[in-house]
Amino acid sequence: MKKISILALHLGYGGIEKAIVSLANSLSSKYEIEISVCYKVYDVCVFPLDKRINVKYLNGDLKPNHQEFQKALSDRNFFRIGKEGLFALKVLYKRRSSIINYIKNTSSDIIISTRDIFNYWLSDYGKDGVLKIGWEHNHHHGNDKYATNIINSAKGLDYFVLVSKDLEKFYSRKLAKANCKCFYIPNTIDNIPLKMASLKEKNLVSVGRLSKEKGHLDLLKIFKILVKKYPDWKLNIIGDGSERENLEKYIEDNNLKDKVILHGFQNKDYIDKIFKMSAIYVMTSYTESFGIVLIEAMSYGIPCIAFSSAEGACEIINSGENGYLIKNRNFEAMISKIEDLINNEKERKRIGKLACKSIEKYTCENVSEKWINLIEKGEL
Repeated sequence: MKKISILALHLGYGGIEKAIVSLANSLSSKYEIEISVCYKVYDVCVFPLDKRINVKYLNGDLKPNHQEFQKALSDRNFFRIGKEGLFALKVLYKRRSSIINYIKNTSSDIIISTRDIFNYWLSDYGKDGVLKIGWEHNHHHGNDKYATNIINSAKGLDYFVLVSKDLEKFYSRKLAKANCKCFYIPNTIDNIPLKMASLKEKNLVSVGRLSKEKGHLDLLKIFKILVKKYPDWKLNIIGDGSERENLEKYIEDNNLKDKVILHGFQNKDYIDKIFKMSAIYVMTSYTESFGIVLIEAMSYGIPCIAFSSAEGACEIINSGENGYLIKNRNFEAMISKIEDLINNEKERKRIGKLACKSIEKYTCENVSEKWINLIEKGEL
């Protein structure tokens, strides 16, 4: 049985981390899977992990001190700044040395890198005969500096896996002169529920990290206008992050406390429960590489609306058929389309049914088959 190692920064909450666990689970029946992890953020992996998978924490309980360092800076505590700065350097050194040592000494036949910095180290220190695969989850969003770094990191790899067709085309052109072949393999949904949401309850839902690029403040502005006309409807936002305090202030200042619920980070069972109670999914992200939460919502037959600025949404949603895309971040158009769905349960069900059917290609069975073909044959 071949052994696959997946290099991970941590196994806490995050889209990349969820994708790592889903891939490991889907391949664990055919391969020996080991996830090598830099930082132990939580005592256990936050996502359900197959018992056959070995998780190897490379640095014990060592973890980054971003918050402590930022606090020292904001307090202008020079002693703490120095102390936290030295600790941060130690963490970075340990990250580098632990991953490089693992790459040099692992008995794995295949190593999958999930970060650009890991790509460099895998290229430089991976043993001859080991299949070296990079896995890029983020969109460059037109950032030439970011894209150039990713291109350079992938040049020494055998294969480079991209989660969108758009990215596969882009990097295939950029890596045409390198020996690294690019392949499109989407992220996966764990399963399709046996029962879809009824779409009768008056709930909007959005799931994602509370950071500026996710556009949750725009979502609140949109909902503020909607709720004046539809006071029985509520908005559920699941996730946590640096923007939470700003969102809470906006909710307080605009008297939305009884209408908007910030659920914080939640596990899959909790999110699934909210999906079952929801009628419309709204994505207001400025950028989105893939949009795994979209296909999760669609699996429950929930009609989804997203701004077209979220590139990943454009690959998943065929506007007017299995969901809706709103161009140019047009608030009025977004509000109008949400209103159409609020007022038309029949249309919600029609779109939701087509949405559920359209995401069958993202099931574990179909996606893992692509990974197996790549690993065994070098093709999809």
